[in-house]
Amino acid sequence: CQAAKMKLKHNINPVLLQFINFVVLVYSLVTYIPWYILSGSKQAIAKAKQVKARPVNNKPGGAYRSVNSLHCLASVLYPGCDTLDKVFKYAKTKYKDKKLLGTREILKEEDEIQPSGKVFKKVILGRYTWLSYEDVYIKAVNFGNGLAVLGQQPKTNIAIFCETRAEWMIAAQACFMCNYQLVTLYATLGGPAIVHGLNETEVTTIITSKELMQTKLKEIVSQVPLLRHIITVDGKPTTWSEFPKGVIVHTMASVQAMGAKADTGNKQPSRPVPSDIAVIMYTSGSTGIPKGVMISHCNIIAGITGMAERIPNLGEKDIYIGYLPLAHVLELSAELVCLSHGCRIGYSSPQTLADQSSKIKKGSKGDVTTLKPTLMAAVPEIMDRIYKNVMNKVNEMTSFQRNLFILAYNYKMEQISKGYTTPLCDSLIFRKVRMLLGGKIRILLCGGAPLSAATQRFMNICFCCPVGQGYGLTESAGAGTITEVWDYTTGRVGAPLVCCEIKLINWEEGGYYNTDKPYPRGEILIGGQNVTAGYYKNEARTRKDFTVDENGQRWLHTGDIGEFHHDGCLKIIGELINRKKDLVKLQAGEYVSLGKVEAALKNLPLVDNICAYASSFHSYVVGFVVPNQKELAELARKKGFKGTWEEICNSPEMEKEVLKVLAEAAMAAYLEKFEIPVKIRLSPDPWTPETGLVTDAFKLKRKELTAFYQTDIDRMYGKNVK
Repeated sequence: CQAAKMKLKHNINPVLLQFINFVVLVYSLVTYIPWYILSGSKQAIAKAKQVKARPVNNKPGGAYRSVNSLHCLASVLYPGCDTLDKVFKYAKTKYKDKKLLGTREILKEEDEIQPSGKVFKKVILGRYTWLSYEDVYIKAVNFGNGLAVLGQQPKTNIAIFCETRAEWMIAAQACFMCNYQLVTLYATLGGPAIVHGLNETEVTTIITSKELMQTKLKEIVSQVPLLRHIITVDGKPTTWSEFPKGVIVHTMASVQAMGAKADTGNKQPSRPVPSDIAVIMYTSGSTGIPKGVMISHCNIIAGITGMAERIPNLGEKDIYIGYLPLAHVLELSAELVCLSHGCRIGYSSPQTLADQSSKIKKGSKGDVTTLKPTLMAAVPEIMDRIYKNVMNKVNEMTSFQRNLFILAYNYKMEQISKGYTTPLCDSLIFRKVRMLLGGKIRILLCGGAPLSAATQRFMNICFCCPVGQGYGLTESAGAGTITEVWDYTTGRVGAPLVCCEIKLINWEEGGYYNTDKPYPRGEILIGGQNVTAGYYKNEARTRKDFTVDENGQRWLHTGDIGEFHHDGCLKIIGELINRKKDLVKLQAGEYVSLGKVEAALKNLPLVDNICAYASSFHSYVVGFVVPNQKELAELARKKGFKGTWEEICNSPEMEKEVLKVLAEAAMAAYLEKFEIPVKIRLSPDPWTPETGLVTDAFKLKRKELTAFYQTDIDRMYGKNVK
């Protein structure tokens, strides 16, 4: 039923369609037996049907564990490697001269003037240059020793506020080796959040880039009184006279040179123990002031042990493209998984990722085309953009091309739902789409936010690879669940990883019970060695979100609502990560899942982004919509409305027209009548991390969005607005 809903619509003559279906049937029958024998899919189909996790006892609310770790949860990747410095040393010894971290050369930078008069920076990039495991190890040792020369002591905090790049990972490994506690901050955090993180952790040293130093740190450094050293990873800026007295600016290279010359022969290095804090990771602040999560060495190692088990044949042939923020637990965990298994990591950014990315000069190659990665992590926002871009191009095709693509798409969807592959369609129809991500991707890892079933299935079909959808929090070191590669169902996040166990507890207010039939439901609790120590200098919140049971097991209360299916896979209620705070009780008593409403509507061509809002004092849902400029302008033209972009977005007439489109999509997605937005506000400006309305992972910041649109909320709920 769900597959039928996700099929694309065509306009082929019914008689011709019958003939095509007959040809496809004959082809399927002729090729089935040799395919079944040669492809090895028999085993994959069998694995997909297997039970993946079981409860450890028969009591309601009993914890579920992976069938591969029923009797003992996994906690280490390699015997004896119980801290991150030992893991890297093991990998360096095993993969010594193999390539590890890659960065593209910048051949040329130029300014490109847009028709609007705006100036965009464009780059032409060369090949990737690589550092081997041995190279990275030596650079990390020298940097760690250099930090000691500057006065950094073991078990004290040091901050990194930098874009994702090789130097970030080198700095992190140096801190892990020397037992410095690495404080991570998103590069897109606003000034007050950065000041809060730096002052709360009392850092004296911050590692950053020239650009961030000039654009972000310069403005707030006077508000961080304990700061003494700023280390830039990419050379010294031309001017730094604006900084207060007592703050010294160094380059990473100069600190490494100090470390290389330092006499460490007589000094016994202070190595970490498993329980020592490795990272204090500040959250992206989707619910207010960022909280610092204290993640120990054993937390991270347990988490990456669980994640690595879900990626079959992980090894030296794999290339991972790193472009998400390393200050996000998803990216840090993914890169540490790769580093510990001999994979190469090639660095990129959202602005240079693809040939069509904003900073890539037209006619030159983006990073995926050059690197040709086999592994890639993505947040749903990026996958949704790819989905919309491809579908827009499909709509621009000739009728013949479009119908051919749709037939192949729908045919492959049917085959995937049965567990079959379609090598002919893959090579003839989807090869060009697959090249958008380099053509070699074998697994896409998705986390950080809910992924719609339509987008997941699109990625499966067009990129010819499984999508490993995961569920985890910073507080669980990113680990919780990941779907197995042969599980092609949608809307679920997989079974518990081998490092942890998951149980559901009753949430009576919402009517979710772990005795519910056919599926037990309730608030999700994650237990295991990956569960972190809590929040830095925030005992009250730590006691609220973390508990320890009678067996000494530490549990994280996630605030998310889920259900377990018969095969042990977890589904987040409503096909989204459904925090209790996202469930709003309307005036009449119905619960509305805001995320469910958004997931049903955000893939519309007309919608670039959407935030649903509901109030317990009213009986209906409203919404803020960032419309797609091309689609809304076309809708305005059809309706005879003329005006500037702002005038179109501010028009009550256009609001009503967009509402009609949303209502149709909502009904097609089987939303209840009370879940469908009744009024909306069209926003002419996009929501980016820079605006402070979404996080780095493009999660909605509901509190900030509500404050930003408060006047519109009052208007939509009929209050008097001055």
